[in-house]
This record gives sequence, structure tokens and C-alpha cells, in this order.
Amino acid sequence: MGKFFLTMLIVMVSTFGTVSAAVDEPIISADSAILVEASTGRVIYEKNADVQRPPASITKMLTSIICLEWLDPDTPITIDQSAAYAEDCTFAWTPGDSMSMRDLNYAMMLVSDNGAAIAIAQAVAGNVPDFAAMMNEKAYELGCYDSNFANPNGLPNPNHYSTARDMARIAMYCMQDSRFREVVGTKVETIHWLNVDKKDLAESTNELFYKDGQGYWYEGATGIKTGWTQAAGGCLAASAKRNGTELIAIVMHSADHNTRFEDARKLLDYGFDRVKIKQIINRDRVEKVVLVEDGRSAMVHVGPRDDLNFPLLDGEDISKLRLSYELPKVVQASVRKDQVLGEAVLTYDGKKVASVPLIARENVPRGFSVSSMLVGMMSPILTAAQNFFV
Repeated sequence: MGKFFLTMLIVMVSTFGTVSAAVDEPIISADSAILVEASTGRVIYEKNADVQRPPASITKMLTSIICLEWLDPDTPITIDQSAAYAEDCTFAWTPGDSMSMRDLNYAMMLVSDNGAAIAIAQAVAGNVPDFAAMMNEKAYELGCYDSNFANPNGLPNPNHYSTARDMARIAMYCMQDSRFREVVGTKVETIHWLNVDKKDLAESTNELFYKDGQGYWYEGATGIKTGWTQAAGGCLAASAKRNGTELIAIVMHSADHNTRFEDARKLLDYGFDRVKIKQIINRDRVEKVVLVEDGRSAMVHVGPRDDLNFPLLDGEDISKLRLSYELPKVVQASVRKDQVLGEAVLTYDGKKVASVPLIARENVPRGFSVSSMLVGMMSPILTAAQNFFV
């Protein structure tokens, strides 16, 4: 799935609206929360989702995806004094310790090590302020307009804040990356030092993964990240997948360490009881044809770049879904394979709710053919007819 399409989906998180209030809506302790369907961002539940709050360590989702996109997993990273002596380091770092980016990422995401986050930021950008600038640039690209990040780990800072809706956008984007998904779906991982013969276990702080303990285990849990500071309260980005449907719950400023898991379980239960995924497009079964002018061929085959699924909620009428294909009748050569030529648009009761790009299935170089010459002769008529019926 293309990065541009992912970004567009994330920006559309609240396009279709939220499920209507019902008597059985979950009662949660968190002051802010949101529940979305993971592939489209459709909002199923929200509570004060646009209130700016400190996000604590769920910040590290953004740190992790940036390091995955910028560094090779085998990149050696040396831990300096600022990283080794950061507040709330789980591991006993010594300045000069060296680890691979992969292992530091596990240390950061599973046990929420704050020093690991600083070391990663320094490896990517040279220093924390420049990395924070990268975080803000990335967040803005994803449509997170109510957030500002001042550090890579979420430690308290008056200029470090986000919203439940923005954190859902970030979580959606991150979970589309298989490398990120593998990390946050891991319960226990062995991490290794490069400079000394030493190893240790990183165990996930996500209680939704464990059947023992406090009883917060959740069937189908796939991630993502815990967070806690005195100012932020209990924070959690939680995801789970059942019967092909994946949901993401964001909880911010929950009462304590435990209630964030209780809140997430209630939200996920609420969503799975109400959402059914309807496949609208199978990309391998849809093919259109567009005429080509001045090409070596007179036509190009066009199809969806991705499958298109849509989450229907209880009480919604499937007959109100309509799919249309917005394509030109004629395009000018040359045409490149995978070039976007139009889009398939899904509406519900007349309102646009989702779309997928329509792309060329093959190259059509510029050149001469009799059939393409005829297309050129007919092009004004075809264009006029298309404009008439729009």
C-alpha cells in the first residue's frame, strides 16, 4: 500500500463521523479517548478526542516509525551520557554502551526505556531538538495539527502535547509498517550489547498480551504502546484484530496504570460488537480501460492500487453505499505503469467516505499507431461528451 494513500486515509480519520450515542456506550475513566477502525480511520467512539494532553510514552510510536524509516536495523548506536542517565531508564546503561538500532527499538517500545529513545533520536538527527523537528514534520504530514513534540520519549515538557485523535492517526500509520507491527506485537525479546558480552530481556508492558497477572488479557491483541507520567496519567495505544477487523483504541489521562487497560478493553469490545467489514473492491478483480492518444497503443488497462474495505456500523444500510469510478475517457501518452489516472470513490447516502487510486497496469510509451491516431481524432468528441454528462 502506497505511503501517499496511507496518509490520505489517516487524514480522513473523522470524515465519516462517529457512531450515534447508544445506551450501551462504554463508561471509561480516561478523560480523552478514541476508537477507530484501523484501515480506514473511521471513528466508532470518541470522548474529548481533540483536547490537547501530554501523551507520555505513546509518543514513542512516532519515534519508532521515524527510526525504522531512516536507519538500517543493524546500525550500531552508541549511548552517551544524556541517554544513559535519562529519567526512568529500565536498563542500566553505561555511557559508551553500543547496541543495534533494532535492539534499541525493542528496548524503547517493549519496556519504554527513555534513554533508548534519546539514543535513537541522536542517531537519526544528531541531537534531540532536530529529531523533535522531524517528529513534528512527520506528524503534520499525517494530519496531526493539534500536536507538538519536544522530545522522543514523552517525558513532561510544556511544549509536548497531542490529542487522542492525532495519536490515532499516528498509530494507524505506524501499524501499516510490518517492521513496526512486529516490534509492538512482541511480548519478550532478547537484546544484545555490541561493546560487551551482555544481553537482557525486554518484556512488553502491554498487559493486554498476558493471560496471567491482573487479567487484562485481550483476545486478538496486536499492540501497541503504553504510557504513564504523573501529568499524563495512564495512556495507552491499544490494537486488536478479530475476524479480519482491526481496531485501534487511544486512551489518555486514565485514572492509573490499570484503568488504561480496562478502558481499552471496554472500547475494543464496543467496537467489535458493532463493526462489520464490507469488501468494496478486490484490486485483482476490477479492470477498466482508458483510451490513449499519441501512444504506441490506443488503450491502457487501469485498476485499483489497493483493495477497498469499509467498516459498516450497526444500523447502517448497506444499500446506501455507492461506488463510482472517476476516470478520463482519454489520456495523453506517455503513460507509466502505476501512474495514477483517477480514483474509485465510495459514498454512503451521497457523502464521500472512502476512495482508492486507479492506476495504469502497464506502460504505454509515446509513439505512433493507427488506432491511437484515431483516438486523437475522436478525442474532442469524447471529451465534449464526457463534460456534457458530468
